[in-house]
Amino acid sequence: LLDLDNCDTPYIININKEHSNSLSKERDGERLNYSMMDTDKRWGILYCPKRGFRNSRKLWQKVLKALDEHNVKYDFVQSESVDGVTRLVNMLISNGYKKIIIVGGDSALNDAVNCLMNVDKQVRDTISLGVIPNGVINDFARFWGFKENEVQQTVDWLVKHRIRKVDLGCVHYSNAEGEQRKHYFLNCVNVGLVADLMNQRRQVRKTLGSRTLAFIISFWVMLFHRMDYKMKLKINSDIIDRKVMNVCVGSGPGYGQTPNAVPYNGMLDVSVVHHPEVKQLFAGLWVLI
Repeated sequence: LLDLDNCDTPYIININKEHSNSLSKERDGERLNYSMMDTDKRWGILYCPKRGFRNSRKLWQKVLKALDEHNVKYDFVQSESVDGVTRLVNMLISNGYKKIIIVGGDSALNDAVNCLMNVDKQVRDTISLGVIPNGVINDFARFWGFKENEVQQTVDWLVKHRIRKVDLGCVHYSNAEGEQRKHYFLNCVNVGLVADLMNQRRQVRKTLGSRTLAFIISFWVMLFHRMDYKMKLKINSDIIDRKVMNVCVGSGPGYGQTPNAVPYNGMLDVSVVHHPEVKQLFAGLWVLI
């Protein structure tokens, strides 16, 4: 593998998945059928529009124009909901696409990764996963130099098909029914205040439908919510047994919470946030003086 720091062109993320015999779908009323050989060469693109953002459709038109200018052979599907991402990515994988591009944000990219990790490694290793940023923050894409307003450059880099294998974090947990589950993450996972805020935001958004309003209301509700949680953590040889506000485990930049994390060095970065002790407050004041 090449060293990203010594190259001008960022890499497509490599993870991977499954195949089947053919794909049938409707486009503009015309039914198209592609054999396994066709889908092996074509790009499978999943478009995840940003709800409530007027310029999302304009970006998608720019993507289509850039793909046509590069003579890229592709088929695309559009996700209408969060749950639809998993279903559509599984469809692309099962129909033999070897290059899957997510036009979306960190959440959609993470869902695609979990789909890929649910298939045999032998199949997964034949598929490349790429991203054209179209989310709210696009933290993981930004790490590799992909920018939402530079669609032409992003497609140009994807066409070069330069692949970099990356690390994934894995969380093992028990759900509300006591069932053992696991979940993979590309960027980071939060436990505590940030996770509570995002959960509140998701619930409010389902009711109100507005992304911005959901965030404002969720933030206001969290002001009257508990701010610390009793946790016992073991991080390498260190044991933390106390109340903390938030724990962030990052394989990537983690929205600034795990800035030292690099998604291809085999290590995780952990940040623990807690209320300062009285001694620490006085020490901080002394530094300011």
